[in-house]
Amino acid sequence: MKAKNQFVKIIFYIAIALFLRFVLIDRVLEAYGQWWIQALTIAVIFIVGMVFIFRGTANVIEETTDVLKDRTGLAGGFLQSFGTAFPDMIIGVMAAILSLQVRETDYVRAINLAIIAASATFGSNIYNIFHAVWCIYRQNLADIKNKAVLMFPPFKFGGRLRPLKEHKVKPSIREMDGAIRVLTALTLLTAFVAMSMVIFGRVADLSEGFAGDLYQLIRPVGIVLFVLCIGVLFYFRKSEKPESPVEEISVEERYYASRRTVRIWFDLILSGIAILFAAESMVKSMEVFSHLTHIPFVITGIMAGIIGCLGEMIVVHNFSINPKGRIGDAVVGVAMDNIVTTLGASLVAIMGGIFLGGNSLILIFIIILTGNTLLIEQISKLKNKLI
Repeated sequence: MKAKNQFVKIIFYIAIALFLRFVLIDRVLEAYGQWWIQALTIAVIFIVGMVFIFRGTANVIEETTDVLKDRTGLAGGFLQSFGTAFPDMIIGVMAAILSLQVRETDYVRAINLAIIAASATFGSNIYNIFHAVWCIYRQNLADIKNKAVLMFPPFKFGGRLRPLKEHKVKPSIREMDGAIRVLTALTLLTAFVAMSMVIFGRVADLSEGFAGDLYQLIRPVGIVLFVLCIGVLFYFRKSEKPESPVEEISVEERYYASRRTVRIWFDLILSGIAILFAAESMVKSMEVFSHLTHIPFVITGIMAGIIGCLGEMIVVHNFSINPKGRIGDAVVGVAMDNIVTTLGASLVAIMGGIFLGGNSLILIFIIILTGNTLLIEQISKLKNKLI
């Protein structure tokens, strides 16, 4: 019964997202000036958007990925990344659009929104990578101890990870090699972004209200980055995993397996629409939140990064505790997700709306590169168990 109601649930997600955008934002958050009404409205938008809409659409993405992979020959992680990275991209793009709209009338606000665009986009990569590091670390620990371990000890709500020998379908060595190569490409792209901002993007003429250095990812670099991201995604698009055995397909996946491919893509597009309106509501909420709390916009953006990557984190988590050989999809997917997010950053740069401060620039990219290195190490350990 649950699977039969998938389409109805997706339509419901869209309805809730439209309510957030056109009722809570337009008629409540921007219409009432009382701080407590604004704070309550922001809390509702974030809770409903993160816990309900993003989590629900992440389940749709998870349930359709394996079916589309088998039909198209594309990597499950590749397909997964386009769905789960959409919130990251749209938050950055929407913040950039809002920034460009007010640039002529309110330059300070425009820069603040551009900082949100950059810090939310790259900040989400931090959450994605370190969550994946934790998931694979716990899987390796289960293999070392030769018994199931909790994902988040001592809590049981996160599920358990079983040793690989108990998995009904094991990930392949080729999948692990592919994941390492994708992460290596992501590391190079991230380093390219950081160096480009430092070498070419320093903004010399700062307006009043900004202290310290400010760096921009300029349009020509954004175009080069866009081409590089497209090239990497195209190169790693093919699946390295055999088709899933029929007996290992879930009820929801069986439901989608009996549907036409066009219908599956249609459900994913509708899920993207729900994410689009929910993300736009959150961008507007973030700006109001910064004004209410006086928290710097870059910090607000980094905190909001978890909004964009929540779907990816849920999918990676579920794939990790699911003993059906989905760990390969998980690790490839998180790397692909961050490349798609970087692709979104290039689009924002082409639009002219991505800035980061000096300290923020250094810290964010150092953390991302560190996370990439740690994840490569954990994947290598996991690969050793398969040899």
